[in-house]
Amino acid sequence: MSVREGNLEPPKRHPIDWKNPDYYNESMLSAELERVFDICHGCRRCVSLCNAFPKLFDLIDEGETGEVDGIPKARYGEVVDQCYLCDVCFMTKCPYVPPHPWNLDFPHLMLRAKAFKFKKGEVTFRDKLLTSTDVLGKLLAIPVVAQTVNATNKNKAVRGMMDKMLKVHRDRQLPDYAPQRFRANAQANSHFPVRDGERTPGKAAIFSTCYINYNEPGIGHDLLKILAHNEIPTRLVEKEACCGMPKLELGDLESVNRLKEINIPVLATLAREGYAILTAIPSCTLMFKQELPLMYPEDADVQAVAEAMFDPFEYLALRHRDGLLKTDFKQPLGTVSYHIPCHLRVQNLGQKTRELLQLVPNTTVNTVERCAGHDGTWGVKSEYFDMSMKIGRPVFRQMAEVNPDYVSSDCAIAGRHICQGMGETQAQKQHPISLIRIAYGL
Repeated sequence: MSVREGNLEPPKRHPIDWKNPDYYNESMLSAELERVFDICHGCRRCVSLCNAFPKLFDLIDEGETGEVDGIPKARYGEVVDQCYLCDVCFMTKCPYVPPHPWNLDFPHLMLRAKAFKFKKGEVTFRDKLLTSTDVLGKLLAIPVVAQTVNATNKNKAVRGMMDKMLKVHRDRQLPDYAPQRFRANAQANSHFPVRDGERTPGKAAIFSTCYINYNEPGIGHDLLKILAHNEIPTRLVEKEACCGMPKLELGDLESVNRLKEINIPVLATLAREGYAILTAIPSCTLMFKQELPLMYPEDADVQAVAEAMFDPFEYLALRHRDGLLKTDFKQPLGTVSYHIPCHLRVQNLGQKTRELLQLVPNTTVNTVERCAGHDGTWGVKSEYFDMSMKIGRPVFRQMAEVNPDYVSSDCAIAGRHICQGMGETQAQKQHPISLIRIAYGL
């Protein structure tokens, strides 16, 4: 955490006032963008984080005055479009976040601008489609269809058409769809006695997430095996929809609300029954831990879910501190190049995944803590693909320089992006959850 000038209090986020009509007032939004851009111009500390800040500073430097007032307000959106809501500037760099009197929250201002843009109808069919993860999964992750789609996504001619028509970059490696969904054949274990720890509930509920359910169900199955090996009673969340993070990043807050109405009642019941709720995708965990509580600060159910929500490695590390985690690892992992994704970093958990991986004997962990540049659907888009690869270049180099046996990231999408950026390598791509399952010999 950076040192905040003039105050030593931790950063404090204000609720997202998205139901207030003023939230969508164009002149008020424009004035706030100008105020915040001027503060950022005077600081420039975040220039290395993503392309939103270089874009802003280029617009200022190329303007007639060399100040924010030299940017035509119609071009403010160019900065907004470069922000993918990673939250790293707020959590690690900015000295002016609340409680500083300047009250600067750059990511949530960008969210407001995206919500305004969405409300005006200034979003493309492609962006709506890419963020409809449940719809795509239900349509494409079925036998025969999945195999056909996966083959099509690797066809150069088809990808060229997708680039021209949908603006999905032809060179972006896309995730496969699984012909068998995670929820369709997941076997949860509930016959173990509940052993609560000082820091951890002794039973877990799995929120599988769209990606695990439709793209890489093996990660979810490996998590179940780890929990079973540690004799933790486990169940699947009875009913779930997308967590809402893709729609949040689009600015479609009404869709976020609809998804919240599906998920929260079920999850709140589990939270009050004493379950630890685990998700294997950091963005989903962050959505329930941070974004929904800020959108619904008075909703007791949302707050209960936030308190019960755990990243899997946060839960396992705390379980280890409670003296209840088995460390009977049978298989060394060699050298693991491990990447910490942005949406995990900003949860302020510490490096729990690295801690668990280092418990495995004869295992060396090369940790890279920097944005890889894919960032949800942003790096898929034709206009941002090259920039996503540029942002990721330092990560690709640092991950490759130790000649790892495994390349791993808590964000499965980032892991695939990193492997694409590294090019040909002997290293295997494995999610950290799968690495722990391998180490256990399961």
